[in-house]
Amino acid sequence: MSAPRAVGVRAPYAAVPARVRAWVDEALGSPVVRASEQVGGMSPGCATRLTCADGSRAFVKAVGTDLNPDTPGLFRREVDALSLLGEHPSWAGLLTSYDDGDWVALLLEDVEGTHPDLADDAVMDALLHATDDLGRVMRERLPTAPAVPAVADPSVPPLYRPGPVDLGEVLGGWLDAVDRVGDVPADLLPSWVGAHRDDLRAGLLDLLEQPRDRAVHWDIRNDNLLQRPSGELVFLDWGAFGVGPDWLDPLLARLERVDRPWFDASLAASPALARAGDELVTSWLVGVGVHLAWRAHTAVDLNLPSLRAFRRTESARFLGAAARRLGHDPS
Repeated sequence: MSAPRAVGVRAPYAAVPARVRAWVDEALGSPVVRASEQVGGMSPGCATRLTCADGSRAFVKAVGTDLNPDTPGLFRREVDALSLLGEHPSWAGLLTSYDDGDWVALLLEDVEGTHPDLADDAVMDALLHATDDLGRVMRERLPTAPAVPAVADPSVPPLYRPGPVDLGEVLGGWLDAVDRVGDVPADLLPSWVGAHRDDLRAGLLDLLEQPRDRAVHWDIRNDNLLQRPSGELVFLDWGAFGVGPDWLDPLLARLERVDRPWFDASLAASPALARAGDELVTSWLVGVGVHLAWRAHTAVDLNLPSLRAFRRTESARFLGAAARRLGHDPS
């Protein structure tokens, strides 16, 4: 078992407001007698395995605006995504949800399992196959990509707007970050980024031309996966659910090893990534790496104390991989 790559500081179930816990008991039809807190992910809300007096089990995640003003919106998107997709063994099924305008809670199937060890070649191979299967199932369930609502307030980052996330809107933010690399402290960005900014910007413009016609999970990491005792992988946390190209989730599934030559060699095994081509993949790594560095410099994240360090670490990994692929000195 591997440790989750993203680990925040979560509130325990006992700290969830009494009205939400009362709803949980009522929704499950039996009072909760045991709560086992889980780690992984960045939400400041609870993530808890529950056991009821009648022996039934469920998983609850709950968050309120007092913990973080943006996270309830991610939970609402997850409710919408799972409602659209329905039930399937590839993800934890949504039992029911709660939303009082302040606190949002999801009751989900309690999946028996642990975070997968993606350092294990067999497990990584299983993830690549499972991700391809996930894409196939989502295409069957949603042959037409879900509609993205019109932007009401452009100042709100795409991840925090209602409805599915549009990768095009996200890429616009990445392009803006590349334009501002001169404002990012030198300890957050390698020097080659600024030296090649015009070329990197052109690559992001090419990314913006990619078709965005598929429903995508958009957040495949080891902390958003569970491996059942039987070996099957289950995809969790649909808060970034959105619309993007067919190669996006296969790319995300490979990022655990982005800092190794394995990553480069693995791309040819995905028809979608092979069609996209190496240049688009490298531009994606540049875009997300620069964006994370920019956010590490500028963002103020309420009750997310480990997020800045996570952004720094991930930015360094992605930009290091991009430097390797481009032949640049990574410093």
